[in-house]
Amino acid sequence: MAGLLLGVVLTPRPALAVAPQEAVFAGGCFWCLEHDLETLPGVVEVMSGYSGGHLENPRYEQVSAGGTGHQEAVRVRFDPELLPYPTLLRAYWRNVDPFDGSGQFCDRGSSYRPVIFPRGPEQLQQAEASLAAAAQVLRQPAEALQVVIQPLERFWPAEDDHQNYAERHPVNYGYYRWACGRDRRLDQVWGAAARSAAPW
Repeated sequence: MAGLLLGVVLTPRPALAVAPQEAVFAGGCFWCLEHDLETLPGVVEVMSGYSGGHLENPRYEQVSAGGTGHQEAVRVRFDPELLPYPTLLRAYWRNVDPFDGSGQFCDRGSSYRPVIFPRGPEQLQQAEASLAAAAQVLRQPAEALQVVIQPLERFWPAEDDHQNYAERHPVNYGYYRWACGRDRRLDQVWGAAARSAAPW
């Protein structure tokens, strides 16, 4: 009413951005993958957790011991207008060693193997296209890449102490990442594109 009295025409607020979408990835230590992906423009939230296995409400000790079928994973909530899923996939690939299906870096075993967990047929198609693109960039047949594409069934959040670990324990995290050789190996595989979402 005040706007009308002042001769101002009130217009409706612009519509909010589209609802965030979600993506789930496994790529070795979830502390590292969470930290690597949460800085991307358009990422709303990254949460560490577990996916891919058969045990309900898994705990860290159970997953890291093996036998549950789960991998340490992250769930990324993102704005698809600012960060399309194919761009997020490129960032994922450049933060993993795609040639190692038995773990990642210094973390060994099935619970650390690299997996893309697509939600629905569109993400599945885009994940498969990203695998083909990564293989082409690396000049390898697709069969040489050990990243598994496995449709998402459920994501289980990890315990509170594993969330935002890099920010809460920067010294421990920095030493672990260095000692594990993660960045050295990423640089060997991806060169200048390591840890980036730049176009293929």
